[in-house]
Order: sequence, then structure tokens, then C-alpha cells
Amino acid sequence: MGGLALLNPWVVIGFLGQGLFTARFLTQWIASERAGRSVVPTVFWTFSICGGVTLLAYALYREDPVFIVGQAAGLLIYARNIYFILRERAAASGAAVSATEATDNAL
Repeated sequence: MGGLALLNPWVVIGFLGQGLFTARFLTQWIASERAGRSVVPTVFWTFSICGGVTLLAYALYREDPVFIVGQAAGLLIYARNIYFILRERAAASGAAVSATEATDNAL
């Protein structure tokens, strides 16, 4: 692969996607080391979505059906995990508001 091939915008996009995908494992490793147990932080799923979308774009450009199906399937899983996180935060926020209202009404 010559130097000009590395300047191809699609090669840059592919490497960017791979870098984002790698970042998710680094953040998970660091969070787990800090906690002293296995932890999957929210940013892991954020990097998963960003890396998955970028790699899917690259796979579409390459017209690689195996790569396309793999990245698309992964995006469904990442999106579902983000949905669970947002749903849990909304429920926790609603519970906090209810507790505050109960305290205010008691006064």
C-alpha cells in the first residue's frame, strides 16, 4: 500500500472508526481498573455507536456485505444499551423529583 493510498479519505474514515472502536475498550479497561471490578461505563457505548457508524460507512464504501452486516448488527445492540441507560436515568430523575415533591408537600 503506497503513501497515496493512506491519503484516501475513506482510508482515513476507516482508521478513525477503528480508533473510536479501540477507545471504547481503553475506557472500559480504565474504568474497571479504577473500580477494581468489571465496569462498562456509558462512554463505552458512546464510542461503540460512533465507531460502529464510522466503520459501517467505511464498509458500505467497500461494499463488503460481511462487514456491513456485522457493523449494522452491532449498532442495534449499542443503541439498545444506550436506550436502557437513558431509560434508567429518566426513571431515577423521576424518582428524585417525586421525593422532592413529597418533602415539599410535607413541609
